[in-house]
Amino acid sequence: MTTLTEPCPMQAWADAERAAGRRIALVPTMGALHDGHLALVAEARRRAERVVVSVFVNPIQFERRDDFEQYPRPLDDDLRICAGARVDAVYAPSAAAMYPEGFQSAVEVARLTEPLCGAARPGHFRGVTTVVTKLFHAVRPDVAVFGEKDYQQLAVIRRMTADLDFGIEIVGVATVREPDGLALSSRNRRLGADDRAAARCVPRALDAAADVVRAGERRAAAVVARATAVIGAEGRARLEYAELRDPETLAEVTEVAGPALLALAVWVGGVRLIDNRMLVPEGDDR
Repeated sequence: MTTLTEPCPMQAWADAERAAGRRIALVPTMGALHDGHLALVAEARRRAERVVVSVFVNPIQFERRDDFEQYPRPLDDDLRICAGARVDAVYAPSAAAMYPEGFQSAVEVARLTEPLCGAARPGHFRGVTTVVTKLFHAVRPDVAVFGEKDYQQLAVIRRMTADLDFGIEIVGVATVREPDGLALSSRNRRLGADDRAAARCVPRALDAAADVVRAGERRAAAVVARATAVIGAEGRARLEYAELRDPETLAEVTEVAGPALLALAVWVGGVRLIDNRMLVPEGDDR
């Protein structure tokens, strides 16, 4: 496995692989790798001859300095995990390599970034789209793989990639969960035992909403109210948002007339958790 820390050597590696006729798949991460990331690596391996994992905690997508500073950075562990997963190259640049002195450019997607996490975290998606653009230019992949847990991020990256003619296939992979339903996340390791138990209210809320849709409820307000009630019953949890959105446009929906995305953001013990579920009414086979 090759480890690269600067954009020019990363580009040279990618150019050589592509010149040899090999497809490259990129899995962008912020490290602290877990089984969810390994599912992305496995999908990348199915789609390309060479797999690159990027490991970079991106400072410009954090709106709170303390959140950035507390984000786990076990790089040595991440490199061992990547080697065990037969990753071909790890791109682990420093902040100085990504944003050298005088850096002043940005990439921004408009409407898709406005609701949900975009409303709660000003500038977050501008940081995401800027760093992903730089990763795409460094790694020059044919395909890039992202998790559906960060559904809005996936939608934004797809829009940016299409709008700016990157020519990169964007693949989403279903959320990997713990046995109790909690979505795997690098942030989970910051939860104490009591908060970890409380965090189970997030998948329970999604399950409850799916149950009422299966039972015939179509009013978005009633579906959201069911999820909100589950979160509200957990004293250690604080709801940031629970919203039902169109899965393509992320526009708010008032009725579950077809597949609808229920997106949640919940604070537990100072840790912000996001999750989502596609709610499909009975008889809709889309």
